[in-house]
Amino acid sequence: MVRADASINIKVLLNATAAHFGFRPMYRRVWLAKQKAVAHIYGDWDESYNELARWVLGVKLMMPGTVAVLRTSLVRVGGQVDDSQAYFHRLFWTFPPCIEPFWHCKPLVSIDGTHLYGKYGGTLLVAIVQDGNSNILPVAFSLVEGENAESWSFFLYHLQQHVTPQPGLLVISDKHNGIKATLEASDGGWLPPAAYRGKDARRLLVNAAYAKTEVEFDYWFDILRSVDPAMCEWANWIEYSLWTQHRDEGRRFGHMTTNISECVNSILKGVRNLPVCSLVKATYGRLAELFVRKGRGAETQLGTGQQFSQHLVKCIKANLKTARCFTVTLYDRDNSEFTVSETTPTGLFSLGSYRVSLGSQTCDCGYFQTLHYLCPHALACCAYLRLTWQSYVHQVYHLSSVFSVYRMGFTPPISEGFWPPYEGPTVIPDPIKRRASEGRPRSTKIRTTMDEAEASRPKRCGLCRQPGHTRQSCPQVGGPRNTGGDE
Repeated sequence: MVRADASINIKVLLNATAAHFGFRPMYRRVWLAKQKAVAHIYGDWDESYNELARWVLGVKLMMPGTVAVLRTSLVRVGGQVDDSQAYFHRLFWTFPPCIEPFWHCKPLVSIDGTHLYGKYGGTLLVAIVQDGNSNILPVAFSLVEGENAESWSFFLYHLQQHVTPQPGLLVISDKHNGIKATLEASDGGWLPPAAYRGKDARRLLVNAAYAKTEVEFDYWFDILRSVDPAMCEWANWIEYSLWTQHRDEGRRFGHMTTNISECVNSILKGVRNLPVCSLVKATYGRLAELFVRKGRGAETQLGTGQQFSQHLVKCIKANLKTARCFTVTLYDRDNSEFTVSETTPTGLFSLGSYRVSLGSQTCDCGYFQTLHYLCPHALACCAYLRLTWQSYVHQVYHLSSVFSVYRMGFTPPISEGFWPPYEGPTVIPDPIKRRASEGRPRSTKIRTTMDEAEASRPKRCGLCRQPGHTRQSCPQVGGPRNTGGDE
């Protein structure tokens, strides 16, 4: 069962054991058995750290262009430095097929961390991007001791150096203080115009944050001001470009939360329960499988003559149905500026009027400039001038861009026997990071005088209650027993 799913729940294993063998073991005994099974299948937990140092050399030989940065810390024994050993500290890694495709994805990156559940603690940091067909793609990973300012600085530094050097990126993250300190550092390279930061809108003012126009934003903000003036005053201290769509200049592409980071758990399901080297190797195998599957799908669509991603085609079809009910008035043919009136299906009542500029690709509804493809009002203007709408779609939604994301494949991994030898100190896990030692768990109960046994009170037998012997050596055990029947 562990071989099929390393993340299997302990209670599931416990119930399966009880059903198969007819007895119900203790929870901790099943937990220890699972750890031994994981070590038997995926390698020893402690030796995995030293194997990781060899993997860094092997993957660079196997796939040139791979970035793998291993950091260790000193081991001190009796106040002296042990040069033969080193504690594992941090690891950053990414692969060439993950570096190149970022130029063809949306110019935003979502970062998040997830805890490890194995014998040793730690955190896996991940950077996620999204292609024009709404597929998520992990592009960089890092194993660190936990989420703090130093570990996030290590991850974001190498992320910018090796994966996302492009200026003008939007960084989506939660409100962790370590991320905030790194992104706001003057020498970190993540300040505008190099990069822009997005907050998690679910914790702020959801309706106002999602508003795509200033009029809609003011509507929700005014309602909130009448209900909770203190919250409005607090929100006004935060720069609007960090948490509202109508002020982000289209950098979000409609993304307001860290959901794409949370979705990565489906790709990396189960790896957080593995020894570190097996975890790192699993990212290579999972990404290779993902690139083959998504690349095959994009290639098939290109073969049918499609020009745009399925996500865009679905949205355009929905907008076309709405655009048929609009009345278009042309004001400036040279600059392609219009007004679009929306009426009821009977045409008796007007529902509003919107200004559309195909030249600057803007609309009063806000969708055109926010999502970077045509809203229903812009589609109505294209139909009015008999123009094709394809030229007003961002390049990221073109199927050729989606295919370019997965064009570079992964090479089959070489056998571990062909990995180059590692000549540095033996890398070992930091004992501080160990979750729990084997044996009976240490009690967390706060003991008082009531829990102290009387020192002068001797132990007594459980059968005869006499001191000096135990139940096993009780003299009454060997005497005649009453069987309850006649001889």
